[in-house]
Amino acid sequence: MKKTLLIVMALLLTFLGACSSKETTSTAKSSSGGSKDKKVQKIIVGTGTQFPNICFLDKNGKLTGYDVELVRQIDEKLPEYEFEFKTMEFSNLLLSLETNKIDFVAHQMEVNDERKEKFLFNKEPYNVFPLQVTVHQDNNDIHSIKDLKGKKAIVSATSNSAVFLEKYNKENNAGIEIVYSGQGVDDTKNQIKTGRADATITTPFAVDFLNKQADAQQKVVGEPLLNSKVYFLLRKDETPLQKRIDEALVELKKDGVVSELSKKWLGADYSVGF
Repeated sequence: MKKTLLIVMALLLTFLGACSSKETTSTAKSSSGGSKDKKVQKIIVGTGTQFPNICFLDKNGKLTGYDVELVRQIDEKLPEYEFEFKTMEFSNLLLSLETNKIDFVAHQMEVNDERKEKFLFNKEPYNVFPLQVTVHQDNNDIHSIKDLKGKKAIVSATSNSAVFLEKYNKENNAGIEIVYSGQGVDDTKNQIKTGRADATITTPFAVDFLNKQADAQQKVVGEPLLNSKVYFLLRKDETPLQKRIDEALVELKKDGVVSELSKKWLGADYSVGF
């Protein structure tokens, strides 16, 4: 009798152990399956290194600035994505986006018809971009864009400053000689400083930065020519990423993060008014 009882108990323990083992295996599979469902997608973000306060290399060679740090905050809000920056000349950004070398552009992109035709903007703006005529600090002849007739204005090719100036020149028969910078901000700064160019079209915060960091000796004149809202630029097929970026931006605005980043990098809250 005792022997029979021992055999029954042994069989019972074996059965319970088997059930426990199956439950653990099932849980582990469920956990494993859950992690597989949460694959992280790498997103390549195109930006530059020569836009003061927006996307540039600091004294330690670290990529930083308003757009860069905002993208990093958005990345923190989107666990399904991992953002990685790829830097290049501004003039190469749109081609890189079109040829799938990058997934979206973070470089204070304003809306224009040419860009809208080819690409997709996110819907939630994250900044206002005030463009003004900018000249050497000793220039007392140019007070507004109307004074640029017969003068040389330097802008970056494909920039909204260039698009605006080309359109203004054509529509107003303004007689402005437009030249395009070969090396971005440095080329523009040097041409203004040495008098080879009379003016450029840029932002007050860019001027402040260049004056402090590189003795650019510039000043803005006249009223703002544009107060365009700025966005991230994506390919036409990237609506899921567009939606998630917008959701993250809305949260970051509510949290006050966008406002604080604007004050830190641009000297004022340029995220207001929308």
